[in-house]
Amino acid sequence: MDEGGGAKKAKARKPKPTFLTNSHALFHATIRKPFLKQFLPILFLIIALYALFNAFLNPTLHATTTATAKNHAVKVYLYDLPTRFTYGIIHHHSLARGASRDAGDLSSLKYPGHQHMSEWYLFSDLSRPESERVGSPIVRVSDPDEADLFFVPFFSSLSLIVNPVRAPGSVQEKAPVYSDEKNQEALVEWLKGQEYWKRNNGRDHVIVASDPNAMYRVIDHVKNSVLLVSDFGRVRPDQGSLVKDVVVPYSHRIRSYQGDVSVDKRGTLLFFMGNRYRKEGGKVRDTLFQILENEKDVVVKHGAQSRIRSYQGDVSVDKRGTLLFFMGNRYRKEGGKVRDTLFQILENEKDVVVKHGAQSRESRRAASQGMHTSKFCLHPAGDTPSACRLFDAIVSLCIPVIVSDSIELPFEDTIDYRKISVFVETASAIKPGYLVSKLRAVTPDRILEYQKELKEVKRYFEYDEQDGTVNEIWRQVSKKLPLIKLMINRDKRLVRKEPDCSCICVNQTTLR
Repeated sequence: MDEGGGAKKAKARKPKPTFLTNSHALFHATIRKPFLKQFLPILFLIIALYALFNAFLNPTLHATTTATAKNHAVKVYLYDLPTRFTYGIIHHHSLARGASRDAGDLSSLKYPGHQHMSEWYLFSDLSRPESERVGSPIVRVSDPDEADLFFVPFFSSLSLIVNPVRAPGSVQEKAPVYSDEKNQEALVEWLKGQEYWKRNNGRDHVIVASDPNAMYRVIDHVKNSVLLVSDFGRVRPDQGSLVKDVVVPYSHRIRSYQGDVSVDKRGTLLFFMGNRYRKEGGKVRDTLFQILENEKDVVVKHGAQSRIRSYQGDVSVDKRGTLLFFMGNRYRKEGGKVRDTLFQILENEKDVVVKHGAQSRESRRAASQGMHTSKFCLHPAGDTPSACRLFDAIVSLCIPVIVSDSIELPFEDTIDYRKISVFVETASAIKPGYLVSKLRAVTPDRILEYQKELKEVKRYFEYDEQDGTVNEIWRQVSKKLPLIKLMINRDKRLVRKEPDCSCICVNQTTLR
C-alpha cells in the first residue's frame, strides 16, 4: 500500500441480508436433493457395470485370486498304488461272496458299504477334478516334489473284512480266498522302496487305519506317519496319539433325519440296538442290558447295525416318545463289557428301548425307527472305546448317552461334545436306576437345545456332504503339518532310544 495515500482504499462489502442468504441456500439444496436421488443409482450402476466388464476383459483376475488361495493350501500327493492295494481288495471282497472272476475294469467296481468307509471317501475326493473339490483346505499336486504330504490310499479296513465269517467246519472256512496280513506286508515293502517314504521315514505320509484292527500286522512300520483312526483302543502309546494322528468318524449306517426338532414325536426315552456281548471294555453292555431291559420307556435290542436311514426332520421333543434307545450286540470284549450290565439295568425301564441281536433288513428299519423316535440313544463302549452308534445317533438328532470312559472324539477342537451329548461314567451307569433317573430329569427345553446343537454340527459327520466330513478331516490333517516339519528336522539331529510315545517325547536321546 502506498503510504502517501495514492492507493485506493478497498471498499468494504456490505453483508447480504440474512433472509436472502438462507433463501439462496435453501433453493440450491432443494435443487440438489432430487438430482442426487437420480444420480446416485446411476453412479452405482456404472460402477457395477465397470466391475462386470473388467472381469470379462481380465479373465485372469478371478483365476489369479483362486490360484493364490490354492498356493497357500496344503499340497497333497496321491500315490498311484498297485491295484492289489485298492480296487484289487474290492475285487477279492466280491469274489469271496460269489462274484465272477472276470470283473473287467476293476476301477469300475463299487466299494462295498461298511462303517469304516473314510478310506474310500478320501481316495474318491482326491481322485476328482480339482474344480469339484469345493471348499477343500488341501490341493492335490501331480508332482511329488511339490507335495507337503503324501496320501497312501490303501483300503486297510476293507482288507480286514474281505473273508466273510464262515460257519465252523465249512469248506469256505478252511480255504480263505485272501490274506489281509500278506497284503499289509506287501504294502510296507512297496512303501519302503519309494524315494519319498525313505526321505523322511514316512513322517509326511497319511495312512487310513480307521478300523481298530486295521494295519495291526505292520503298525510298527508305519507309526511315524499320520494315522487316521477311529480311536486308540488297539494302539500303544508309541504307535499313535492325539498329537500326531487324527480321530475320524465312523461312516454312519443310517440316513440323516430331516425332520424338525421335537420332543413330542419322540416317545421313547432311551434307545439302544447293538451287540449285547462284547469283549474287554464292552462287557459293560451286558450289565446295562440287564439294568435297562425292563424300563417302561427304554428300548434295548441286541443286533449289529447295518445301513439305516438318517433323520431328515427338525428338532423335536414331542415326536420322540422313547426316552433312551439302543440296538446292538449285548456281549462285547474289554471296555464293551459294560454293555451287558447296562442291558440288565435298563431292559425293564418303561420308556427305554434296548435291543440285542444281529440286524437283518427288518431290524435295520427297526433301528432307524427307534433312533428317530427316541430322545436319547445309548452309546456304550464296544470292543474298543468307540462305535458307529454314536454317529448314527448324531445324524438322527437322538442325544447320545456316552458310557465309555476312554473314548476319543473326532474334531473336538471344533465341536464341544458336552453341548450335544450326555456323558456318564461307567461306574455310575451300572448302578440300577441311576441312568434312567438322570435322563428323565432332563427338561423338554433342554432336550430341544441338545437337538438344535446336533443339527448345527450334523454336517461334520456326513461323508457325502460337500463341505462335510471329508473336508474337515483334511483340515485336521493340514493342522499336523507344522508338527510334521518339526519332527522331520528333529530326526535329523537325534538318535532315538526306545521312546515311549509316538510324537514329541522328553529328550532322552543323543545327538547325531
